[in-house]
Amino acid sequence: MTIGNVAPKEERESRKAKAIFDEKAPLLPRRQEEDVRFDEFPGASFTGAVFNLSTTIIGAGIMALPATMKVLGLGLGIAMIIFMAVLTDASIEMLLKFSRAGKLASYGSLMGYAFGKYGRTFLQICVVINNIGVLIVYMIIIGDVLSGTTSSGVHHAGVLEGWFGDHWWNGRTFILFVTTLCIFSPLACFKRIVHSIDNELEDSTQIKGVVRTSLALCSSVYIMTSLFGFLLFGDATLDDVLANFDTNLGIPYGSLLNDAVRVSYAAHLMLVFPVVFFPLRLNLDGLIFPSSRLLVLDNCRFALISIGLIALIFIGANFIPSIWDAFQFTGATAAVCLGFIFPAAITLRDNYSLATKKNKIVAVFMIVLAVFSNLVAIYSDAYALIKKSPSPRE
Repeated sequence: MTIGNVAPKEERESRKAKAIFDEKAPLLPRRQEEDVRFDEFPGASFTGAVFNLSTTIIGAGIMALPATMKVLGLGLGIAMIIFMAVLTDASIEMLLKFSRAGKLASYGSLMGYAFGKYGRTFLQICVVINNIGVLIVYMIIIGDVLSGTTSSGVHHAGVLEGWFGDHWWNGRTFILFVTTLCIFSPLACFKRIVHSIDNELEDSTQIKGVVRTSLALCSSVYIMTSLFGFLLFGDATLDDVLANFDTNLGIPYGSLLNDAVRVSYAAHLMLVFPVVFFPLRLNLDGLIFPSSRLLVLDNCRFALISIGLIALIFIGANFIPSIWDAFQFTGATAAVCLGFIFPAAITLRDNYSLATKKNKIVAVFMIVLAVFSNLVAIYSDAYALIKKSPSPRE
């Protein structure tokens, strides 16, 4: 998402003369009746940009990391987090390098320039798949936190069940329905991430430092969460580690700490929901109505797409058994394409003849690694589904 041509030309030139192209909708609505000057926004600070990016990066996936440690072991698990941070830094650097060269202010514009409308369309499809999966995971976690979950025949009580006992009104489906209707739906109506953060920086030369600081911060949080989560619960660690926080920690005020951890993270997911939902709605609209007027100018289309997506996410959260299942699908397909395959492909395409030999080697390594991991993940997912399916009766 970009700021669009909101500021006057003279003030835009004072911010490194970045050419910003409107991607479907302005960051802030232009309203003639308001005597407000949006061009007075001085630009985001370094600290603000770091925390904005970090908030976007740290999502629902962090809750599955302790279970990952249970599978890989602590040493290999921590090494993989650090390795992925380094690889992500290289990927983002590729995106920014070619975006700056073409004065392009969004991922979609960059893919469209490199590979035409088909490249842009493929990107939009991946964003839709990935973000729907992420939001379904958000809702599954909220259901686990508030209403509880059952794993391997063992029920783990949710916060509301622990406070008030087992009632129809704190059942999973009803709680998710109320949460969707009263929280997600209003938040989804708000009309707003490396590119957008780059566009908003007061000094655009700071973006590399912002990215690396944010990756270091997020990697530290990931390592601490996965390490202490696994050490705390050991082999009993669940796919969603928040579900483990119904146990007695053996410390004073342990139950209060359990509830605080679960409720605070659920609240965080609720607040991050519109950040993920915005590009989902925008890209789906671009796929279905590529030639229509701006989405923010068509209330009927805006409402239909929003309602349809929220309904799909709600249904998915009720029928997909765990966050692990959702992550397996989106992680093995769209997420890898968005994070590594597309940036590497843009680098190899090299429309501006900027890629160095090192850049191309890293790009080839990314694609090979991503394709290999995709094949392994898809095979393991298919094998797990076949193994779980009941054998036909003789």
